[in-house]
Amino acid sequence: MGSNSLEKQKILLIHHGHFEHHCLETIRGDVIREYSHPVLIQESHADLSNFYNPTRRQYDGNELLKFLDSLSQNNSLKTIGLFRVDLFIPILTYIFGQALYKGRTGIVSIYRLRNEQYGMKADEGLLIERLRKVIIHELGHTFGLIHCYFPSCVMRSSTYVEDIDQKKQTLCPTCRAEIESML
Repeated sequence: MGSNSLEKQKILLIHHGHFEHHCLETIRGDVIREYSHPVLIQESHADLSNFYNPTRRQYDGNELLKFLDSLSQNNSLKTIGLFRVDLFIPILTYIFGQALYKGRTGIVSIYRLRNEQYGMKADEGLLIERLRKVIIHELGHTFGLIHCYFPSCVMRSSTYVEDIDQKKQTLCPTCRAEIESML
């Protein structure tokens, strides 16, 4: 595949459940800015019940990621699934998102990004900001970026929502240079 065909490929954001149009458009712009690829937004009505674990009352992130990867379109460079459900992987209580390192697919959930989850007043602006950061972070993994130690880099690891709040929604100069060398 030549570099011209790579440049024309789109990043697909596929949302499962309702996401506000202005939120998705804002995220589209952020992803284009960070990764210099066009972004396509699609809605999905996939049945997620097969991924629900009744014991944990959460959805299995590993299985959801495999499912989404099996649906990935050949004409998209990367695919990020956006969800509204509580995600887990067996070794963690919950996750904000997950991606296949150097793969084509990632998942992100808005569930644990909501202030209401932590007994605080709803804040739509903060919710969108957090979502943007997690999507850009997970896309970074699909492009081959690892966790960064620069405190404000979007690729810094986030265990808690407060960690997300402390980061910027952009790549640090080191991660930016690495992405540019890959693309």
